[in-house]
Amino acid sequence: MSRWPLPEPMKLAFAQARAGESVGEVPIGAVVVKDGVVIAAAHNAPRGLHDPTAHAEVLAIRAAALVLGNERLDGCELWVTLEPCAMCAGAIAHARLARLYYAAPDPKGGAVEHGARVFEHEQSLHKPEVYSGIGAEEAGVMLREFFAAKR
Repeated sequence: MSRWPLPEPMKLAFAQARAGESVGEVPIGAVVVKDGVVIAAAHNAPRGLHDPTAHAEVLAIRAAALVLGNERLDGCELWVTLEPCAMCAGAIAHARLARLYYAAPDPKGGAVEHGARVFEHEQSLHKPEVYSGIGAEEAGVMLREFFAAKR
């Protein structure tokens, strides 16, 4: 569907999204990369974990922090299939991630280029470099099909 091949970390994020979908979660996946190496990956799991904060981004950030033994993910990249919400954008800022790559925009719940625009606030502790639209078509189709099947 993409005009260009997806970068490997985004392919892995999509694989995580599909894994989440297979267990009834909203299909969103996230991957943390440090120095070109994937150090953590996760999919949405609020239903399975009975935890409203168990978004893919938060789970991947938590796992990466454990791998690095540090709450600061300096020099790390986060690859995610959907524009992060305000909670996840806050976690990204607190983790000091260097770069954020996301696939589809989320006009309803996103908080990077929509809604709260967390990183644009003076109070934001950190602003990562942000790259959007990488695999947006695929992510949009995946999410639309998931929600259509639920209706």
